[in-house]
Amino acid sequence: MRFFYSFLIASLAVTPGAIAQSNLLENVKRNPEDAKALCNQLRNFNSQGISAGSQKAIEEISRKRNLSKVDAEILSIYVIGLHCPDVN
Repeated sequence: MRFFYSFLIASLAVTPGAIAQSNLLENVKRNPEDAKALCNQLRNFNSQGISAGSQKAIEEISRKRNLSKVDAEILSIYVIGLHCPDVN
């Protein structure tokens, strides 16, 4: 699974919109409290039997953070890979 996260993060450098996504990920790197808050939100989904990668979870992250669904999904995968690998 970690390979998948590493591959996804590495592939951002060659996709359109990589600069915007890079800024999004850099913001989380610079603000670990933000990453912890997202981890807690994702753990809350898990406690309700909802996967962090589910449509419901991604839509809520997208709405609360004013992100596209693609950016919300990338952000959640990035944060899970670096800060909360216990989330599923």
